[in-house]
Amino acid sequence: MSQLLERKSVLKVKEYLEYIDKSIKLIVLEESARTAVDAANSLKKDVGSIVKSLVFKSTESNNYYLCLVSGDKYADINKISKRINTKIKKANADQCKAFTGYSIGGGSPVAHNNKPTEILIDENLNRFDIVYAAAGHPYVVFGINYKKLCGITEGIISDITDINT
Repeated sequence: MSQLLERKSVLKVKEYLEYIDKSIKLIVLEESARTAVDAANSLKKDVGSIVKSLVFKSTESNNYYLCLVSGDKYADINKISKRINTKIKKANADQCKAFTGYSIGGGSPVAHNNKPTEILIDENLNRFDIVYAAAGHPYVVFGINYKKLCGITEGIISDITDINT
């Protein structure tokens, strides 16, 4: 498993985080964190503390948007579209990989190949002091203070989830 820390995508996240704050450490999991539930089970943490990094693409332009959503919530495309004033759709696996540099399941909220047009952060994540996000691979995550995540991503805290979740 330690070989995971040498993977290009993981090193990119590690180097970025070290530049921001040397105290943020990567966590190698024994089991996959491909889903929020998997990550929560592996970390023995509340699923809501898991950050899902979801990529959306404008249907009207080539703009991409990153939404950081609490693991126990579902993104609401209508709310997001209204917030950014453009129609969107969820980016497919190839688009995610090409735009961010990460495969689905390992997508980090930081250190992307391309800068998203906007980053929206689910206001529900503020329930947790520490949240956990993928670090470039489904078996590697990092824990970070919620406010620090908001700061380093320059994301906008927003109501972007389905009210029924």
